Amino acid sequence: MSSHPQTPFLSVVAPCFNEESGLREFYRRMTGACVSAVQDDYEMVLVNDGSKDATWSIMCDLAYHDPKVVAINLSRNYGHQLALTAGLQHCWGSRILIIDSDLQDPPELLCEMLGVMNEENADVVYGQRRQRAGETLSKKLTATMFYHMLQYLIEIDIPRDVGDFRLMNRRALDILNAMPEHSRFIRGMVSWIGLKQVPFLYDRNARFAGVTGYPVSKMIRFALDAITSFSITPLRLASGLGIFFGIGGLLMMSYTLGSWLFGSTVTGWTSLTTIVLIIGSVQLIVLGVLGEYLGRLYMEVKRRPLYVIESVIGGGATSGSSGQQGDDPRPVKSVALGVHTGPSL
Repeated sequence: MSSHPQTPFLSVVAPCFNEESGLREFYRRMTGACVSAVQDDYEMVLVNDGSKDATWSIMCDLAYHDPKVVAINLSRNYGHQLALTAGLQHCWGSRILIIDSDLQDPPELLCEMLGVMNEENADVVYGQRRQRAGETLSKKLTATMFYHMLQYLIEIDIPRDVGDFRLMNRRALDILNAMPEHSRFIRGMVSWIGLKQVPFLYDRNARFAGVTGYPVSKMIRFALDAITSFSITPLRLASGLGIFFGIGGLLMMSYTLGSWLFGSTVTGWTSLTTIVLIIGSVQLIVLGVLGEYLGRLYMEVKRRPLYVIESVIGGGATSGSSGQQGDDPRPVKSVALGVHTGPSL
């Protein structure tokens, strides 16, 4: 346990997007789990990722009535991974629980996860799903395909059926926070760190309330971020396709020239047109793959902050702006990965 009141033993980090219908229930259950596990030696960092409903108002109310709650309001919607990054960079515990606020991952598992971390002397205890309640068959199938594809394309070992629900120690988190990339796939970044990571099997629940914040379009972008962040295999596949069709083109050219030299009539213009269309399509696919990597490189070299914090409520933060620290011994942290531009109350 930590002795300094401003440095809790446990930090709970939960990104929130349009969670007004379930946020108070999450707070109630998460508070109960924290008290059971570490008594009052914890903080709860809630990050509002540009919600359009009353999520931020509820966060402010929770922070006003409970000094354990730190409410961070991002200036707009940055997406789940960047909202989670903001929370991880502004938490202070020596143990950090990453959990979504939709209650699909049960907060009551905290005690058991802390026990596993202590028994195994682990740096990371990651939740691995046995069952996925409340999810459609198509969601389960696409998730299975996604993890199979990851294992084929990337060189690091990312376990199947594992999300961001995990318990980390400060050593692992400090390494994670030192990674500055913009397109973030946090579960992959944690796997890349190495150290001792052990699984924790559990059954995932259905959402307590509301609807998922991950429509198909966001899931596709998330998958592209995962692949391009940890693998150059698509570029190699594009090169392989180029070689394959290049050889096919040479063979076709040899056949055409041979037919012309020996006086034969070259026939099959319909099939030739089909081949041209196929090769053109492959070229566009290759250009698309190159464009994905080039676009991510373009975003990285601009070196913009990953997020902008509009305001922070609770946690002993003091007034400040433009990322400057106040006089409180627990100021709002502002590093190259994020910018704080609003009041801290």
